[in-house]
Amino acid sequence: MASAPPTADALSDPNNPLVNISCFDLLLIELVPLAERMARAFEASLDGHSLGSPASPTSKRGTSGATSNPSTTTHSSSTATGANSAVGAGAGSPAPVPSGTGIVLAADGLPSTTIFRDSVYVRLERLGFRVGEGLSERFSCDRPRFTDQLDVIKFLCKDLWTVVFKKQIDNLKTNHRGVFVLTDNKFRPFARMSMTTHADAVARAQPHLYFPCGIIRGVLSSLGIKATVQAETAELPSATFQIKTAQAKP
Repeated sequence: MASAPPTADALSDPNNPLVNISCFDLLLIELVPLAERMARAFEASLDGHSLGSPASPTSKRGTSGATSNPSTTTHSSSTATGANSAVGAGAGSPAPVPSGTGIVLAADGLPSTTIFRDSVYVRLERLGFRVGEGLSERFSCDRPRFTDQLDVIKFLCKDLWTVVFKKQIDNLKTNHRGVFVLTDNKFRPFARMSMTTHADAVARAQPHLYFPCGIIRGVLSSLGIKATVQAETAELPSATFQIKTAQAKP
């Protein structure tokens, strides 16, 4: 027997569980590894392009009969071999990194480079931005127009945070100059996260903050506020989000 479609009141209620929260948790957990796999593939493609491809300028010069330096050619070949072996190691089980080196590892066990980290951040933050825009448009359409930035932030902390994470923000601080600090003492994505050491836990937890940062920025953008959002965690399962609006003053 088919169930009746939800009523308009049910759709506008932020506490109405239209999506199973466990399924949403699993989706959030998988987003970071997916973004890291895509970023690793993108990084590997950049490495392959920089090493020289059939369409690269270096190859074209070689086929046109230009004189090449033998030592340079030998060096490029050895570099390509080393890079290819590194990419091959990424496809299987990577070599372990000695402890105490200060190297941050991604979920795939490979060192996290600048290109890799930036790519992961952009993918997750933009996904969150689109979700935040949709949530804002969906749950603010029946509300009175917001009069100032603080009302928008309160709407984010109470209504929308409850929609996504089933609880409100625990603490909100502002300098009344366009800077807001939101603290969630029990951030839901961190609830079941545990690592061998505190430093490892904080490092691995950081990418899970990129998607929520995008949600916050998307909500604010949809309501006419341009802002930058940064997040950090010093102790799991808490998370702190800092919002700097375009009107922020030092």
